[in-house]
Amino acid sequence: MPRLKAVEDLTEAEARDELARLAHEITQANEAYHLRDAPEISDADYDVMRQRNLAIEARFPGLKRADSPSGLVGAAVADGFGKVRHEVRMLSLENAFDETDVADFIARIRSYLGHDGALAFTAEPKIDGLSLSLRYEGGRLVQAATRGDGETGENVTENARTIADIPQTLEGAPEVLEVRGEVYMAHADFTDLNARQQAAGEKTFANPRNAAAGSLRQLDARITAARPLRFFAYAWGALSEPLADTQFGAIDRLHALGFKTNPLTRLCDDADGLLAQYRAIGAERAMLGYDIDGVVYKVNDLTLQRRLGFRAATPRWAIAHKFPAELAWTRLEAIDIQVGRTGALSPVARLRPITVGGVVVSNATLHNEDYIAGRDAKGEPIRDGKDIRVGDWVQVYRAGDVIPKVADVDLAKRPDGAVPFVFPQVCPECGSAAIREEGDAVRRCTGGLICPAQAVERLKHFVSRNAFDIEGLGAKQVEAFFNDPELSVRTPADIFTLAERDAASPLKKLKNRDGWGETSARKLFAAIEQCRTISLNRLIFALGIRHVGETSANLLATHYATWPAFEAAMTAAEVGAGAEWAELTGIDGIGAVLATSLITAFHQDAERAEIDRLVAHLDVQPVVRRVAADSPVAGKTLVFTGTLEKMTRAEAKARAEALGAKVSGSVSAKTDLVIAGPGAGSKAKQAEALGVRIIDEDEWLDLAGRA
Repeated sequence: MPRLKAVEDLTEAEARDELARLAHEITQANEAYHLRDAPEISDADYDVMRQRNLAIEARFPGLKRADSPSGLVGAAVADGFGKVRHEVRMLSLENAFDETDVADFIARIRSYLGHDGALAFTAEPKIDGLSLSLRYEGGRLVQAATRGDGETGENVTENARTIADIPQTLEGAPEVLEVRGEVYMAHADFTDLNARQQAAGEKTFANPRNAAAGSLRQLDARITAARPLRFFAYAWGALSEPLADTQFGAIDRLHALGFKTNPLTRLCDDADGLLAQYRAIGAERAMLGYDIDGVVYKVNDLTLQRRLGFRAATPRWAIAHKFPAELAWTRLEAIDIQVGRTGALSPVARLRPITVGGVVVSNATLHNEDYIAGRDAKGEPIRDGKDIRVGDWVQVYRAGDVIPKVADVDLAKRPDGAVPFVFPQVCPECGSAAIREEGDAVRRCTGGLICPAQAVERLKHFVSRNAFDIEGLGAKQVEAFFNDPELSVRTPADIFTLAERDAASPLKKLKNRDGWGETSARKLFAAIEQCRTISLNRLIFALGIRHVGETSANLLATHYATWPAFEAAMTAAEVGAGAEWAELTGIDGIGAVLATSLITAFHQDAERAEIDRLVAHLDVQPVVRRVAADSPVAGKTLVFTGTLEKMTRAEAKARAEALGAKVSGSVSAKTDLVIAGPGAGSKAKQAEALGVRIIDEDEWLDLAGRA
């Protein structure tokens, strides 16, 4: 297992590099798992990666990216299914991997709530299947939807009706009830299904989770009906009335309504009780007859759950304690260097294919040149100082990376003649110098816009699912269009002139190229035209500015609301000084590093010209915040200062944002309200000087609505 550098020991440059890698790899994993039903890593491995990402963001909040896994849930809806917008979002869970993580989870809950009394939890197996939400109205099943990206899922109602464990009608249920749970396939049923598939000469499935997900997401419900799917209920979404006062009571209520709930669910009083149940479930794991990958802990008191609320993509009141990952040994056959959209040179191990935890692995990350050489960024040895060479017998560790890691080297099996790997000093794509700035773990190509690899990767990012998501224009087409001198799609703006240029071309039309025809070309042009209308947050993310990921793009779009306001602020902003800088860095979650990168992009002549050229082709839609009805602070900018005595600062911030307010860390002329507790100092004085209204905590609670 690779000994990762402790998060508290990371430099800012190392943290930035890791967050970039994690963002890319987790997005790839989401698409493989949720969209293609073909996961390349286990859930346990995936969660390790998300956990490290969260830890790095907590220590370096200014480096948080918009495509951060902490702000992502699942993947976008696949073509072929109707879309269902979830009334209550379907979120993923934070992960724990050892007893310390569980203790930290409980400590964070107590700190957030300021709660020192008794605190009960439920513990239940984490089923390895496909999440499903069932909506009942008047006791009748009216809709079933997959999780999708958490906001929007796929309408699989007819398929869900074929599953015996899902009741079609309910007696005594609330008028509106959304039941959430997991569709899965038992081991025995999976074996029988694969036998039938093989006998019929059809494709067999790699594991029960893939089989269950693929079966539920069939366009023909008759295929789903022929598959042995099962369902465990464990949660709920929209409700017209509460099911119970506690998590455990609500699960009992679902069971009484006719749903199958997991019989291993237990009520636990403390961390020792949770860990005892974790060990008990783990001991039974091989005999359950279905796949699980951990144990889920939830705060039992539903009033406390509501107070704890949610982060961007996970509830604060629940965590998944995962089972360990797996290791395997294989031969390292080559080391390739890939160039990313920011110029980073990333080494990738090409491996003799090996199965690790049910997944065939042929690639692994080697992180950077230091990792290959057997040292960390400070020059300290890792793997006992053993370097990695082509031909080595290497240990592969699947712990949350889409491209797994090379963990160790068996020197006893090193072939004669194996030589140390020499990391390139020039870009393998354009020949420009590849430099490593002081404090940075990554070597980067200096070619910028002249580097075809960077240009192509930026275009791929631009058309990616969470950016413009142009149907028919994926990574393969981007590469072909980029290298075609007639089509000449070299920048994002070129995409939106493609149809016009194609129409003007006498012979070299898209429909005449291999793989294209009149219909497919027409559909592509129509898809491009449709994507001229884009929301502000997706546009900001699509620009591909370094450090600006999906989550931070959402933060920026929510704050500035419109493209003209955002563009004017970035144009006027100066790094490190002025009102625009203060406003930008005052956005919770936007730090100095991200702000500097953003401002720099808008002040570089070539990049700014490309941004302006692109936006001229677009209709950028404003972002409208979802706010509570009749909220007195909706749209206002709030600052909390001093000590809050009746709720923690974290809870106050979450409450304010839920009510549609913006929470800033600094007072300015744009601040609408300062909530000052005992010990308020310079911020309160600054508010007085600016004439900003100041209230105490009791007045704030009256505004926010007391719990």
